[in-house]
Amino acid sequence: MAVSDPIANMLTIIRNALKVHKDTVDVPASKLNEKILGIFKKDGYIEDVRLLKDKAQGCLKVYLKYDNKQSVISGLQRVSKPGLRVYVQNDEIPRVLSGMGTAVISTSKGILDDKEARKLKIGGEVLCHIW
Repeated sequence: MAVSDPIANMLTIIRNALKVHKDTVDVPASKLNEKILGIFKKDGYIEDVRLLKDKAQGCLKVYLKYDNKQSVISGLQRVSKPGLRVYVQNDEIPRVLSGMGTAVISTSKGILDDKEARKLKIGGEVLCHIW
C-alpha cells in the first residue's frame, strides 16, 4: 500500500522512535525527506542522517539526539496536509514557539527553514513545525 503523505509518515516514525528512546530509525528515502532531515540536522534536532541504498527505494538512517536521556525534539507537527495545503507569504511566516522552534517551508528556492525564508523574503507551503 502506498503512503499518501510521506512527510507525515516520516514525522510519525521519528515521533514513535523518540517515545521508546531509540538511537536510530530508518525512514523511506526521498529527496523531500532528505532535505527536511537536513534542516533538522542543521538546527541541531538530530545527530546525523545517512542514505542507505540496500533496497530499490533505499532508506534514510536518522541518528536521534538526546540530552541527559531526554529527547532534543519535544514536538513534531505536520502543518500542510494533502487535503488542506497551508501557504504563507513572506510577512506571514510563522514563528514556532516565538523563534525557539523551526518551521520547514517549501519555497520556489527549495526547502528552507523559517529564518532563511524570512531572510530571502519569500513565502511558500508550510510543511511542518519542530520544537
